[in-house]
Amino acid sequence: MSTHASVRVASADSAVSLVEPLRTLLRSLGQIVLQKHAGTGACVLVALALCDLRLACAALIGATAANVCALLGRAPFDAIRDGLAGFNGALAGLAAVTFCSDTATAFALALLAAAFSAWLGTPLVRVLGRARLAVYSVPCLAATWLWLALDAGGERAASAASPMPAALSAADAFAGLMSGIAQTVFASGALPGLVLLAGTAWSSRRAAAYALGGAALASALEILLGTPPASFAAGLCGFNGALAALAASALGPRAAICATMLAAALHLAAARLGLPAMTAPFALAGWAVHLAWRLRLRNHESSRSGQSNHRIVR
Repeated sequence: MSTHASVRVASADSAVSLVEPLRTLLRSLGQIVLQKHAGTGACVLVALALCDLRLACAALIGATAANVCALLGRAPFDAIRDGLAGFNGALAGLAAVTFCSDTATAFALALLAAAFSAWLGTPLVRVLGRARLAVYSVPCLAATWLWLALDAGGERAASAASPMPAALSAADAFAGLMSGIAQTVFASGALPGLVLLAGTAWSSRRAAAYALGGAALASALEILLGTPPASFAAGLCGFNGALAALAASALGPRAAICATMLAAALHLAAARLGLPAMTAPFALAGWAVHLAWRLRLRNHESSRSGQSNHRIVR
């Protein structure tokens, strides 16, 4: 084989060897919106970059650090490949950049929080797996709440939301709804939200419909209960509802509606108490609805079994 042919073969092998790690990284970003799809992850990255390049960098750093730590910790390879080991690291990185005012400190915290989330994620998956519950964003929440409690990020950057008129126009309502979709990945703005919704539809049009419906229902409920229009404009009313609807979508529309309403109520309660709930309302709502539906199914099966036995006795 000639030298040039050998170089071409080596280059092709190198390109192939890089494809799967890249897919794993993108799947980690896609799993933020509960989609095991590299295309969704690519859209997440574009949405973040459209909002703030620091967010895109933080997500990549966090996902990479979490995946490496998961490999070193001998997490199941299937979980790493599907993005389940890296998405909490990406979220932890995004939270660090969002809540920490100093950029250098934020990226240092992103690395540490991502590593901690990977370390915590493996045992949490085992514990919650016994109850047949998903881990959702709990490792990220634990890591972020820890450094917030220690005041490791210093003074938090103030989030400025544009004032809105008392009566929402159709354009304002659409922009706020898309911002709610964008906030599932700590972004904001109508364009990032549209890109993220398109990325979710790339994986599953059904999932995109649930995310959109969840964001709309949660936003409407929170506005009716007195949330300021500026919070809706920033997308803070809709993101927990969108994620909760996605989490319960496998159980059907009624379960998704229940999860969305519960997530909205929990988010509103946390906001009134001044607590940094982030995605905790969605995780709690997802667990509650899955447990309730499982109990409902068990009771239904027991009732049918009792009726059958009664007919046999008669």
